Amino acid sequence: MRIKSLVAALLSTGAVSLAYADITVGVLVSATGPAASLGIPEKNTFALMPTTIAGEKVKYIVLDDASDTTTAVKNTRKLITEDKVDVIIGSTITPNSLAMVDIAAEAETPMISMAASARIVDPVDAKRRWVFKTPQNDVQMSTAITEHMGNNNVKTVAFIGFSDAYGEGWWQEFSKIAEVRKIKMVASERYNRADTSVTGQVLKIMSTNPDAVLIAGSGTPAALPQKTLKEKGYKGKIYQTHGVANNDFLRVCGKDCEGTFLPAGPVLVATQLPDSNPVKKSALDYIGKYEKAHGAGSVSTFGAHAWDAGLLLANAAPAALKKGKPGSKAFRTALRDALEQTKNLNAAHGVFNMTPSDHLGLDQRSRVMVKIEGGKWVLQK
Repeated sequence: MRIKSLVAALLSTGAVSLAYADITVGVLVSATGPAASLGIPEKNTFALMPTTIAGEKVKYIVLDDASDTTTAVKNTRKLITEDKVDVIIGSTITPNSLAMVDIAAEAETPMISMAASARIVDPVDAKRRWVFKTPQNDVQMSTAITEHMGNNNVKTVAFIGFSDAYGEGWWQEFSKIAEVRKIKMVASERYNRADTSVTGQVLKIMSTNPDAVLIAGSGTPAALPQKTLKEKGYKGKIYQTHGVANNDFLRVCGKDCEGTFLPAGPVLVATQLPDSNPVKKSALDYIGKYEKAHGAGSVSTFGAHAWDAGLLLANAAPAALKKGKPGSKAFRTALRDALEQTKNLNAAHGVFNMTPSDHLGLDQRSRVMVKIEGGKWVLQK
């Protein structure tokens, strides 16, 4: 009786509080392997994330999947079954993220991917209702590229992309939009992320004499086809995807990148955006925090995808906390529901407006066209 009376007295005076458990966030990044130039800035960004949300402590468990699908699956299961995470953020690349969807759905744990393919969240079916993502879709970026091609007299185009879900997703979306815009596809080639030569593929492409070549790769491995095209004397226009929008790509590709066009998230050229752009302030906020920690010029669009995932979580968690405690199914379900209800969230890459049928929620404000000039990213008006 004395113990019960003491506890009651302490509670009544506020000396003891019943706190929630920590919000536990499981993070998967490709910090090593072929996608390391994407995953490292993502990993760095999680060190900048808030340690409290809505007054509750946040615990981040960051694992490296080494750009490997099998490792991504194993780590996802560990985070869910052993660490009992409330949400998964990851992975860096499309193949890994696609492999994680079934696991997250089975465990009814919300997942926010940092990979690009529309197939990660589209269509929003029984499994994908648990999955969201932050990078712009290949559909959105394909539209930007074909618009630019049409405005610059490109009539024929050759394609070379990764022989995985990233490359295939780009081929499917880009080829459809190109056909609508009367741009003829004259070649389609593939290569592996770890390949050291694409000479055969490039020679086949050059035999078709295309006005332009689209390289659907990401990170530093996307430099290989471009360097080979230049080496073999290709004189047409070269386009890359937003998967190369970081300084490591510029470093590896070097002078062979000059004149390349690509669609990118606005954070890449945030200082060049007009003040009226609704993304400029939030993009510069992220850039300031990242460069304070890692030095001027160190920011990349991939770290910003991680930052936006953190913003989505911070925006959704307060509503979820009203319906359940971290660590519970009720909290995970409420968090999923709150993510789906995200409205007018200004982030580093765009303005998010989610719906039950759209788990990306970005519009045309999330993309710009960029040209590489003098080893720098230059916004195209």
